[in-house]
Amino acid sequence: MRKTLCIELNEVNFDSVRHYIERGYLPTFKRLIDHHGLIETISETEYEHLEPWIQWVTVHTGKTFAEHKIFRLGDIAKEEIEQIWEVIEKKGYAVGAISPMNAKNRTSNAAFFVPDPWTATQFTGGALLRGMYDGIRQAVNDNAQARISLKSLIGLLVGAAVNARPENYARYVSLALGARIRPWNKALFLDLLLSDTAITSVKQTNVDFATIFLNAGAHIQHHYMFSAESYKGENKNPAWYVRPGLDPLKDVYLMYDIILDQIMSAFPDARFIVMTGLHQDPNYRAEYYWRLRDHAAFLRKHGVPFTVIEPRMSRDFLVTCSTASDAEEATRILASMRAEDGQELFYVDHSGRDVFVTLTYPDDVSRGFVYFAGHDKHGDFQNDVSFVAIKNGKHNGVGYMIDTRDNANALTSKDLRVPLASVFDRLVASVA
Repeated sequence: MRKTLCIELNEVNFDSVRHYIERGYLPTFKRLIDHHGLIETISETEYEHLEPWIQWVTVHTGKTFAEHKIFRLGDIAKEEIEQIWEVIEKKGYAVGAISPMNAKNRTSNAAFFVPDPWTATQFTGGALLRGMYDGIRQAVNDNAQARISLKSLIGLLVGAAVNARPENYARYVSLALGARIRPWNKALFLDLLLSDTAITSVKQTNVDFATIFLNAGAHIQHHYMFSAESYKGENKNPAWYVRPGLDPLKDVYLMYDIILDQIMSAFPDARFIVMTGLHQDPNYRAEYYWRLRDHAAFLRKHGVPFTVIEPRMSRDFLVTCSTASDAEEATRILASMRAEDGQELFYVDHSGRDVFVTLTYPDDVSRGFVYFAGHDKHGDFQNDVSFVAIKNGKHNGVGYMIDTRDNANALTSKDLRVPLASVFDRLVASVA
């Protein structure tokens, strides 16, 4: 049996990919599309359900949102929904996963299972791989403050030394040295490291089925799409945010082209399923993203009751309280916070003892920014938040898939547009 590797390029826009192919770039993408075709996947219709932590659960379970009901990043850890890895494992095959989004490690004997940085679930792998994962998790969650502990840094560097492959040493050095001018290089560095780790782990364990999730494309499109040559709209990013003449989207697509070529070259007999889950279109306006610097300190300052705070991706965090009544009080206080112009600071969703919070204020937070918590006036919000990004991209429920089993010339119109949930059956059948 040939092994199957599912490469999850989160939210990549293939209209933009085609733009660069037409200009002579991305030979690996071009070869894949020319030989195997490009299938569109369709998922949810309500915009609030167009989130990668919803779509990837659909891919991994074969269930639509209405069926799996997983709405938040990390919520899968509380559920017992059967996913692709357990299903294939029960058929007698060896499985592995590198950073699957919003996935729970329910396997009995995975060769390796490295969770995403935001989901609290079991890690499976060696001590060095665990140290690297811990470093990645802390670096990703504290990215807005550019903060990493010494322990995490050591674990990350040791893990990188073990997993980084010599052919990419020069790329790692170039990415690191260029990060001051190209801050998105940090995301490229991480995805290159994850792909090298996937190649190393698959070779060491000889698994039959593995998934590899890469998020730099989504991150860079969200933050920098207005600066891409492929973007034809009127919005522009300020020069302090992206140096004129640089093209972050081209950079990430070029990196993905190299990564795809390297993974396929490492396993020439494998079947590859490359997919995006959904994609991004340009946002209609520039929208600022902010993240609390110290979630616990901010909540204490305003008398918000809590027992545990779990920071999630970007602007989100989960507050767990000791009682449902405390959660109601936390919801009341946070929902009462508004800027001087009347805009809410937070979106708050309360369920039982949990309060899910998103810092939604979309405009600039400058020195002297005034906000209200109920009737109380505060003027120090700029000290409580870190700038994350200017949102350039928004979600679209159409995703893309390339399956190296397919012949581009044999695909019919019916084959070229499929429900996202149906991909699950394709993955299961790939090891049959």
